[in-house]
Amino acid sequence: MIREKARGPARDPVSPVTIGAMSKAFVKESDDDDDEAAVAALSIPAGAKNYITPAGYQRIKDELLHLIDVDRPEVVKIVHWAASNGDRSENGDYIYGKRRLREIDRRIRFLTKRMDLAAIVEPSLHYGHDQVFFGATVTYRNQAGETRTITIVGIDELDPLNGKISWVAPVARAITKARQGDIVTLTTPHGSEELELLRVEYPAPGG
Repeated sequence: MIREKARGPARDPVSPVTIGAMSKAFVKESDDDDDEAAVAALSIPAGAKNYITPAGYQRIKDELLHLIDVDRPEVVKIVHWAASNGDRSENGDYIYGKRRLREIDRRIRFLTKRMDLAAIVEPSLHYGHDQVFFGATVTYRNQAGETRTITIVGIDELDPLNGKISWVAPVARAITKARQGDIVTLTTPHGSEELELLRVEYPAPGG
């Protein structure tokens, strides 16, 4: 039986599956504002956590630790070696190394802030359910009869080319808390469109 469900106000995409907010991060934050992090933070709704899957969180953690333990020490060595070679103003290795070091430190601050906001959500806790929450893989059909399969993931995990969309995306907001068989209304700048949810799936525990 098909149930029609109009799009309502923004919904909590997680329900009871949040494991918890992540602890303070691996490195000390600079007192200076980081432009990259500030811009990215705007995409997280006010007061919301940075919902992320365990796999997505692990990728951020791995990158951060690699920057801290591998990349940064290597560049620091290059900078120190270049600085010992004389005039720094005309020393290409020194100039490049300092610029690269600033880029690494900026990326470290950015990842630290993302992890500070992060709340890991385990999608498999909804395995076997047909209601849409964070981590769901949903197949739907639009009014033109076209079908599409998407997976709702964190802002830091989105990959539209592979069907991974952020939980703050209009489509994700429209279908959150709907169920398999529902028809939801997606409002876009070009008008409204009805989407029929054909299938709602979650990964199996331990899968």
